[in-house]
Amino acid sequence: MLCYNIDKDCRPHGAAVVESAQNDRSFCPAALPPETVRALFQETDERKCFVMDEALLKQALEFGKPYTGKGEVASYIPELSKADGRELGICVRTIGGEEYHCGYWQRRFTIQSISKVINLAMALEHYGFDAVFHKTKMEPSGASFNAMSRISDNEDIPFNPLVNSGAIAIVELLLPLGLDHMLSSVRGLCSDRYITMDEDVFKSEWSHSARNRSLAYLLQSKGLIDGNVDETLLLYTQLCSLSVTAESLSNLGQVLANGGVQPETGRRLLKEEVVRTTLTMMLTCGMYDGSGEFAVRVGLPSKSGVGGGILSVVPGEMGIGVYGPSLDSKGNSAAGQKVLEYISRTEKLHILDRYTRHPVSASETF
Repeated sequence: MLCYNIDKDCRPHGAAVVESAQNDRSFCPAALPPETVRALFQETDERKCFVMDEALLKQALEFGKPYTGKGEVASYIPELSKADGRELGICVRTIGGEEYHCGYWQRRFTIQSISKVINLAMALEHYGFDAVFHKTKMEPSGASFNAMSRISDNEDIPFNPLVNSGAIAIVELLLPLGLDHMLSSVRGLCSDRYITMDEDVFKSEWSHSARNRSLAYLLQSKGLIDGNVDETLLLYTQLCSLSVTAESLSNLGQVLANGGVQPETGRRLLKEEVVRTTLTMMLTCGMYDGSGEFAVRVGLPSKSGVGGGILSVVPGEMGIGVYGPSLDSKGNSAAGQKVLEYISRTEKLHILDRYTRHPVSASETF
């Protein structure tokens, strides 16, 4: 049996039309507005009937909380080691404008590698697909986020734009835009005018950037950085040092979930093709060398950062921001992943769940 997807704004009218159409063999869909035709003939994805509320988020945090003790806060950047690994928070923004949150959702932390999502989107937006993927491949690396082995003499370019080597190469494209423009763009995409650069984290990261500096010079030796290495690395580090919250990340996810349009204003911030490419890279490469397992367990385009954040996107539905600074061995939030797994399995949000039609209860999966 088909279940018809009626847009909220036209539901009373649409429902009446559906009933009329089912009883009238002379019904002609061409005479109807396009949105009503879509309502009639689109098969509804049953997971759109999920119940998202703060009670669910509280349950998810309770499920994830024990895992805060199974990781450690980042220490290779000394300032990040000051975070409290016991903290855990989440914020959800739907494309309908609803917001749900729980735990340390307003705690400020640095965006770190999640900035690579914005950098990739901005580079695609301003310079196009060919310019971006001239500098990097589109493949999972199977190595740690700061690995040098994958751009050794045997590989001409980095595996993808979401590992350090690829992201540094991409940032060179953004140098003409500059920090002020990028900061303004980040604030707009995250709907957070309080985003600033955390000076303490920046100084700590900049003074411990030997590995990234080595990557940058290796990229330069391969012709992937044409200009000044220091300028490229400076902007890269500044963008990693921007302070955000779980709410900021959920706002960014909301824009990506809505195809690049900010739902509250109706403004298009990113082209559709930019969003599609960005989400695809997040799904396949966004969780470092844990991307494959995360795709199986959670199945959502996501990007992590060693500051403890995870950005996740349910396309067409919502953005999710999670904060949990206790990291696993791959550099991903240990508890944050479990929170997302709980929500994804309980509410059937896995990107492939749209092809199944039976509800799953939490008791069946955990």
